[in-house]
Amino acid sequence: MKTLSETSVLDKGFVKLMDFMGGDLAVVQAARVSFGKGETEPERDKKLLQFLLANHHETPFEHSVFKFHIKCPIFVARQWFRHRIASYNEISGRYTTMQEEFCLPENLRSQKARNYQYDTLPEEKNRQLKKQISDFYEKAYELYESLLQQGVAREHARIVLPLSLYTQFYWTINARALINFLSLRLDEHAQYEIRMYAEAIAVIFRQRMPWTFEAFERYIRKGEKWTEE
Repeated sequence: MKTLSETSVLDKGFVKLMDFMGGDLAVVQAARVSFGKGETEPERDKKLLQFLLANHHETPFEHSVFKFHIKCPIFVARQWFRHRIASYNEISGRYTTMQEEFCLPENLRSQKARNYQYDTLPEEKNRQLKKQISDFYEKAYELYESLLQQGVAREHARIVLPLSLYTQFYWTINARALINFLSLRLDEHAQYEIRMYAEAIAVIFRQRMPWTFEAFERYIRKGEKWTEE
């Protein structure tokens, strides 16, 4: 399948748009059929779309659908899968030998306060701790390979691998659910790593549905109130 767009995220991850159906006009068409109308006019169409999102008439946005291929650390995926109005298919550690790919942050963070505030560790301490983490990754994967070589089933051998291991999955989601995902995961309180994925997805969303993205920015993220213009 041809990749429509691809963005690298973190040290080894990516976001790929594999398929797309619909667009801004698909939202407008779905809304107009409620009144038995189907005519389109760009200026009126854009205004209608903005009205829909600003006033939480969101079902027409379900008629545009994105299909992504995602590669991210397991600890990011576990947050991601909490967004349940979507379809997921993930690589299986029961049927596949997992690759030696672990997420190693460029800068480790220290807890500053309870309200999701963090500090950057001193450079030398950051370097030393990253080396310890990297060494642990190497030993964990060596044990994984040893277990496999000694006949342990893949479904059991994988238990020694840490949450930083990269996983891959296909993610199919409609625009309404994607707006919800982005509103939560672009927020400054979201963990940095999943926020980087949300930013990559937001770029693709803006490219494919520019009217919807503009309305999302105005009425969801900035909280503007709808006014007749």
